[in-house]
Amino acid sequence: MKSTLTFIVAASALVATSVSSVLAAEESYTLTLKDHKFSPADLTIPAGKKVKVTVKNLDATPAEFESDDFKAEKVIPGGKQVDVFIGPLKAGTYEFHDEYHEAESKTHLTVK
Repeated sequence: MKSTLTFIVAASALVATSVSSVLAAEESYTLTLKDHKFSPADLTIPAGKKVKVTVKNLDATPAEFESDDFKAEKVIPGGKQVDVFIGPLKAGTYEFHDEYHEAESKTHLTVK
């Protein structure tokens, strides 16, 4: 019984360490949206990796983070933030925008 318990504890520790390593390796970025414009205007992320982008909507009105190029779509209420997971993507340039204010908000994601 003691050896089974020791095995379970050791296995749990190994799984926890593996999960922590994966989560720590995740890269994260922040975009802000103010006056229907994203900042930074050109975000650069690494090719071949899944990344988390936190989009903070500093406007009072809702926005919709959207990209037809990398298939993302997320509504962000005014004054709130959301996390968007992007990738892994191949190197290149991808367009994204606020669907509700496309003309003013169109910008690019650079993947290197």
